[in-house]
Amino acid sequence: MSRRSKAVALAGAALIAATSVGSVLASSHREAPLIAGDPAADNTDLYAFLNPTNPSRLTIIANYIPLEEPAGGPNFFPFDPSVLYSIHIDNTGDGVADINYDFRFKTRSTATNFAGIPTFLYNDGPVTSLADRNLLQRQVYTVNRNGNAQTSLAGTLRTPPVNVGPRSTPNYDATAAQAVYRLTDGTKVFAGQRDDPFFVDLGSIFDLGGLRPFNSLHALPLATDPGVDGVGGFNTNSIALDIPLRRLTKDHAAPTGPNDPDAILGVWATASRQKVRTLNANGTITTSGPWVQVSRLGNPLINEVVIPRAKKDYWNGQQPKNDSQFAKYYKAPELTAVANALYSALDDPATTNRNDLVAILLTGLNIPSSATVPGGLHYTRTGSTQADMLRVNTGIKPNAAGACVFGVTGGGTPSRLGALEGDLCGFPNGRRLLDDVTDIEVRALLEGYGPTLHLVLGVPDRSPNDLIGDGVDENDVSFLSTFPFAGTPHSGYDHTHHMLGPIPS
Repeated sequence: MSRRSKAVALAGAALIAATSVGSVLASSHREAPLIAGDPAADNTDLYAFLNPTNPSRLTIIANYIPLEEPAGGPNFFPFDPSVLYSIHIDNTGDGVADINYDFRFKTRSTATNFAGIPTFLYNDGPVTSLADRNLLQRQVYTVNRNGNAQTSLAGTLRTPPVNVGPRSTPNYDATAAQAVYRLTDGTKVFAGQRDDPFFVDLGSIFDLGGLRPFNSLHALPLATDPGVDGVGGFNTNSIALDIPLRRLTKDHAAPTGPNDPDAILGVWATASRQKVRTLNANGTITTSGPWVQVSRLGNPLINEVVIPRAKKDYWNGQQPKNDSQFAKYYKAPELTAVANALYSALDDPATTNRNDLVAILLTGLNIPSSATVPGGLHYTRTGSTQADMLRVNTGIKPNAAGACVFGVTGGGTPSRLGALEGDLCGFPNGRRLLDDVTDIEVRALLEGYGPTLHLVLGVPDRSPNDLIGDGVDENDVSFLSTFPFAGTPHSGYDHTHHMLGPIPS
């Protein structure tokens, strides 16, 4: 066995070790050993972006419960009433939440069907409204905002039904739209099932780190194939907020521009459970004791490919303000070393002293003065505190398409590669639904930053590293043009996966 072949084998083993035991490279789907066994409390993705139709508002979407099979009846995938779901906003840059939105859910079930017979069904007739009596299992929830004081923003709100099929949930979009509420402070809220907006080639990545469109770069003679969306056809549960910026900024005012010191917000989401869980003889569960955080998510793919497996569950329980303890994994990312061994044609990226990753993902970064950004730009930097938060510069206003290309104000067409192609409204400035964070972060890890950031930030633009990607460039379902923006969930009756076509009924 040649030295190169041994290196490839060892690196492949390392990659499998780094990503196995329940870990899935799907932003944050089943990424840690403990949370893999607790899907109802699993943060899967987080998005934060200025509403393109009204950029005076910030839209935040926190997704939970990974890889929901649309035909998963009769129980489907409700929010767990024993989980505290939370969205946090830091407006001072210290990695501590200044504002929290807390969500608690309750399930209400009807034991018998329309004929009075004990039922196994989710519904016993068409469901066309949130209060439809044909819906036999429904969920309601409350929203509390905890800033300087606890504030109840709503009484009992309803989630929409899941998208069962054409007989059970006809005209589904109209029914789901009834679950968009406006709260007492002007915030809009939605909680319910949506299409999973994340897209990634899971199968290729788990086959020894292969990336189908770029297998010619691999040390093994594999054929080149198009990417396959391993999350395609699956749903997730979304909690979505659309919040007036004045409710979030430190000075309670709309930002005056990108360099307004109060313009940049840090966002993350968590799930918590009470410490004691008791299984009762009658089949019920009771919980008690203090709340313990079991899952969190700020930037995508951090717990998957940056944090080692032995630390993953510990990382999930930590607060962003304590993230300096993990900085060493950003500075010497394992995935970069693995890729160096696996791909013979790469221009080998640095595997140590990666302060560029620390800046982008832990502190945010500034863009110095240049021809494209006169006078410089704070961009996403929140200060010296190292904290995993999805940072959003709310002073950089998008156009109606959600883009701001080569400048501070709106203009251009959104790029799935965000800042790598000069679209300053894309990741890592928040995260839009269309942002291809897999390609963006893999290229950043491999120092393939592309010509825009290469010139503006002085970071490397290694080639062909700046072409690497999984070949899945967009979601399998179109996004909505209005809040809650995430696409219609797949129907259990006629759902598809990959390119297989409809599953026979």
